[in-house]
Amino acid sequence: MTAPPSHVVVVGASLAGLHAVRGLRRRGFSGRIVLVGAEHYRPYDRPPLSKEFLWGRAEPTPYLIDEQDWDALDVDARLGVTATSVDRHSRRVALGDEDLSYDALVIATGLKARQLPGRTLPGVHTLRGVGDARNIREAFDRATRLVVVGAGFIGAEVASAARRLGVHTTILEAAATPLRDAVGPTAGAALARLHARHGVELHCDTAVSEILGGDRVAGLRLADGSQLAADLVVVGIGAIPETDWLAGSGLDLNDGVLCDATLKAADGVWAAGDIARWPNPTFGTTMRLEHWTNAMQQGDHVAANLLDPEHATEFAEVPYFWSQWYSQFIQCVGMPIGEPALVVGDWDAEEFVALYRDGERLVGALTLNRRRDIMRYRRLIGARTAWDAALAAAPR
Repeated sequence: MTAPPSHVVVVGASLAGLHAVRGLRRRGFSGRIVLVGAEHYRPYDRPPLSKEFLWGRAEPTPYLIDEQDWDALDVDARLGVTATSVDRHSRRVALGDEDLSYDALVIATGLKARQLPGRTLPGVHTLRGVGDARNIREAFDRATRLVVVGAGFIGAEVASAARRLGVHTTILEAAATPLRDAVGPTAGAALARLHARHGVELHCDTAVSEILGGDRVAGLRLADGSQLAADLVVVGIGAIPETDWLAGSGLDLNDGVLCDATLKAADGVWAAGDIARWPNPTFGTTMRLEHWTNAMQQGDHVAANLLDPEHATEFAEVPYFWSQWYSQFIQCVGMPIGEPALVVGDWDAEEFVALYRDGERLVGALTLNRRRDIMRYRRLIGARTAWDAALAAAPR
């Protein structure tokens, strides 16, 4: 029988890492916990950074935990410190010149923003952390022409915030249809039309070849040779799992950290949040999710499993995420694969519900401004509801 750990190291002090720590303490773990975080802040909430924070209605740092509860966790917090390697054989994590020993290691280092190739200039930003959000919000006050590169959810939220503040905004998207891989081409095109309805220009099939300017950005050269003026550029072209520090560890690092269905990556090593890639038994496929709810639930799930690895359970949650554009509330659950069927509204309405199928089974749902409906579909997907039964349960 495997002995429970007495010393847990959690690398990554964001949502998944915090919930791993909370999950350990809530289950009575009294051993040593070291929490390592590259930023100097205690764990904070990232979704508001691309929403309320950018247009001035959020606290500068939306902490996930207050000081009193933080102290009660009794954690050895190493903030502003970067893990540089892990040796699984000696069970040690390197923090520069210091080594930390562990009985169990939780990897929750998340993502880093993908950059445009070539040189960058002042006035060109990505958005991952609170420092990025502060810089963009301050730049909004001076900007006259914003170009957002990438029409995914982050890019759309940045554009929405900029329009609230009256900044002229253009979005460039390399694909023919925004969000094609996220929700499918028909739904992606429907959501993209929200931009035009709120005065934002969207150009698809448009790639950037060069950032223009001298001391700071003045515009972008596009792949067709044309130029677009800009005094502020925000790049939202996706993110990359933060796995460089794990090179040489022997872990499978192809698109994140590969785990089994219990989120175990190797003996004594677990992963949670944006970095974890695991076979989700609810859908019979391997996935890696960049969703708030997933990070929270996986952090807690890992805590339970590492305390009792002999009885570890599979992580089989139904994915959920939401986004807010121009006061429009978008929610999605499950796997939005293929072309959806509209069951409420139409694609240009202020409200709609669209369902996704895999064979004869409901596997996903997308809603616009239908907050009361989405969790019903999450339950139906988790119960592996048949397609015809899901259609019969659709609101009218």
